[in-house]
This record gives sequence, C-alpha cells and structure tokens, in this order.
Amino acid sequence: MARNLVFLMIVSVLLGGCVHVQETKRVCEDPTPCPYTQAQAPAPTQVLRHVVLFKFKEGTSAADIRKVENAFSALPSKIDAIYDYEWGTDVSVENLQKGYTHCFFVSFLSEADRATYLPHPAHKEFGALLGPYLGDVVVVDYWAK
Repeated sequence: MARNLVFLMIVSVLLGGCVHVQETKRVCEDPTPCPYTQAQAPAPTQVLRHVVLFKFKEGTSAADIRKVENAFSALPSKIDAIYDYEWGTDVSVENLQKGYTHCFFVSFLSEADRATYLPHPAHKEFGALLGPYLGDVVVVDYWAK
C-alpha cells in the first residue's frame, strides 16, 4: 500500500511538471485574416501604448456606437504598424469615468510605427466616421515599463 502511494506521488510530481504549450493566436471579430499572430515573433522588450478614451454625444444610438467599435476594431487589419490592439467598455464601480465609456488600447513597437498610424488613410477614415458621434476624447501615450 505504501509502495503504491509513493508511486502515485512520483507520478503526480512528474505529471505536474508537464506543461502543454498552446500557440497564441490573435482573435479578430472581423472575418478577414488577422495580420499576425503573437506567436510569430518574440515579445518586444518595450511597447508604446496609445490609450484612447471616448465619450459619445448624448443621444448617440447603440447602432452608431457599434459602427464606431467595429471601425476601430478593423484598424489592425488595415494598418501594419499596429502591434497589438484591445478595447472594452467601462465597468468601473468607482463612478469616476466622467462620461467616458470606451477605452481603446493600441500598441506600437516604435515611435515610427505610431507616426505611420496617425496620418494613415484608414485612421483618417475612421476619424471621419467617428466625428459626428464623438462628445470628447482623451489620448495618452506612454512607453510600457
């Protein structure tokens, strides 16, 4: 009995050390293929974050907000300079959001990539779509530490 217990302990330690590595794939809502998967390249040592907060004009419909969300989410497939992208809506319980409901988080590998993104025609087209619905915006860029 003790022999079986020792055997089970050894097996569990050995199996516990096994790690299954799964390739990380970027998930896109857009049906077009994503421009990359994160597993294709080693993680960068530093990333430039571009944080964008939106407050929509009062009366903006849910359908119009969804158009904006979809258009912003399409930018990574249109602009190769974007390294990574995520977004979400406010769920804070602190009530400090001051009317800002959406946070978009765009990452770049360099200032040159950001400089490519800002005047890019797809970004400009997105800005034109957003304009009629935008109440206010806050943008903060920083190098992640």
